[in-house]
Amino acid sequence: MDRTRIKICCIGSTEEAALAVGAGADAIGLVASMPSGPGASADDAIARIAARTPPPVARFLLTSRTDAAGIAEHVAGAGVDTLQAVHHLDPDVWRELASVLPGHVRRVQVLHVEDEGALALADRYRPFVDAFLLDSGRPSLDVPELGGTGRVHDWGVSARFVATAGRPTFLAGGLHAENVAEAIRTVRPFGVDISSGVRVDGRLDPDRLDAFVRAVRAGFG
Repeated sequence: MDRTRIKICCIGSTEEAALAVGAGADAIGLVASMPSGPGASADDAIARIAARTPPPVARFLLTSRTDAAGIAEHVAGAGVDTLQAVHHLDPDVWRELASVLPGHVRRVQVLHVEDEGALALADRYRPFVDAFLLDSGRPSLDVPELGGTGRVHDWGVSARFVATAGRPTFLAGGLHAENVAEAIRTVRPFGVDISSGVRVDGRLDPDRLDAFVRAVRAGFG
């Protein structure tokens, strides 16, 4: 890997997308309706942002849908090139998605690192996905947390996961300019994913964004 990729999540407007891309983001995250957490946008806004953010920047749709037909419909309507499944989907759903998603759409499974049990999930999903994203949600709660928590999880578990995952892996959860270099050196992820750490009062902040990008560049090596 020549460098650590940067994904800026919870992009809520074309202006935020342009700011993220201008700062050096490799990908943006577009958050659809969720049971909890910040940063969700209406589907029509997501489609508008995706249409105005051309390749090579990857456009991730974060969907909480759990059935293959609904997920495929969501991806098609959003006009994105990457699916980010925030629930731990049943493998049978991934098998069905292989036949209903367009071939160009990349598939990313979020894995929520609550404990060492996350390590066993790589084998469960590896045959179906192009990448993993490790986050700090708690999908087992009555109202599931599926991201956007601002919490750091156990990077020791994450590092062990990355070393054996067999797929590119993004690291999310409580990252900011002051800790991302250490996170990269510890976990060695393919990419890092951030939302609240580059925002002030919910808005993408150019200074925090620039500081984060510089820290990522310093952390790789």
